[in-house]
Amino acid sequence: MIVFDKVSFNYGDKGFEIRDLSVEIGRGEFIGVIGHSGAGKTTFAKLAVGLLKPISGRVLVDGMDTKTTPVSDLARKVGFVHQNPELMIFSSTILDEVGFALRNLGYPEIRIKDAVGRVLESVDLIKPLNFPPHALSFGEKHRLAIASVLVMEPDVLILDEPTTGLDYGRCLQLFRVLENLHRNGKSVVVITHDLDLLGMFAKRIIVFEKGKIIRDGPTEEVLTDISFLEEKGFIPTQLQRLANMLGVKKLTPQEIAEQIIKKKLI
Repeated sequence: MIVFDKVSFNYGDKGFEIRDLSVEIGRGEFIGVIGHSGAGKTTFAKLAVGLLKPISGRVLVDGMDTKTTPVSDLARKVGFVHQNPELMIFSSTILDEVGFALRNLGYPEIRIKDAVGRVLESVDLIKPLNFPPHALSFGEKHRLAIASVLVMEPDVLILDEPTTGLDYGRCLQLFRVLENLHRNGKSVVVITHDLDLLGMFAKRIIVFEKGKIIRDGPTEEVLTDISFLEEKGFIPTQLQRLANMLGVKKLTPQEIAEQIIKKKLI
C-alpha cells in the first residue's frame, strides 16, 4: 500500500535528516513504529500521508506519487491521526466533525449521517450525533479523531502516539478498536513508546534511530531481543523478559502460558 523508495528529507538548518529510506507497508498489516524522540517517526508518518514531500526519492501510496497527488486524493487511501486529538477537532457536533470531509465532497446529508453512524460504531463511540466533541473525554476524542479519518474509508490508518494521556484501560480499549479495524482489512501503523501493547497487538515492528530504520521484523523477534532493546535504550516489559528467558517467541500472557505448558518449561 505504501512504498518508500530511497527517500531523503530534512528540515533545513535543524540538523535532522532522513536519507535513502526504503521500506514498504503492505495491505492488511498491523505495524508498530518505535524510536526515541527525534528519531524520525512522525516525519516518516507525515511523508507517508503526503503532508511532507521527499527532497529525493519517492513515496507511493497505492501507486500514487505523493509529490504529484493532492493530499485530498491521498486521504482516500491513507489516514493520519495526530497524537493530540484536540488539534483535529473544530466542529460543534459529532455529526459535523466526523461528516466534515464527506460534506465537502458534496455527499447528501442522509448518506453522511449513515456513514457517520457506521464509523462511530466501528470505534465504539456511542454518543448522540448532536453531542459537542469538546465535551468528550480524552480517550473518546481519540476515537472521534479516528472516526473522522475512517469516514473517508482509507485502506491505511497511521496513528502518532495515540496512547498519550490515556490510562492503561483506555489504551487497551483503543488498541482493541484498532485490532478490530485490522481484522476487517485495514492496515494499521501505530507510533508509540508502549512496548507492552505492541507486543499484544502488532505483527511487525519498525525501529527508527536518527532518521534511519535500524530494525524491521516480526514483533516476537524484535521485542524478545532484550539485548538489542537495552542497547538502544528501550525498557523491555517483564513479559518480554520472561519470554526471552524461556526462549518463547510469544508476547501475550495467554500465549506464553500455552508455550510453557506445551514445552513443559515449568
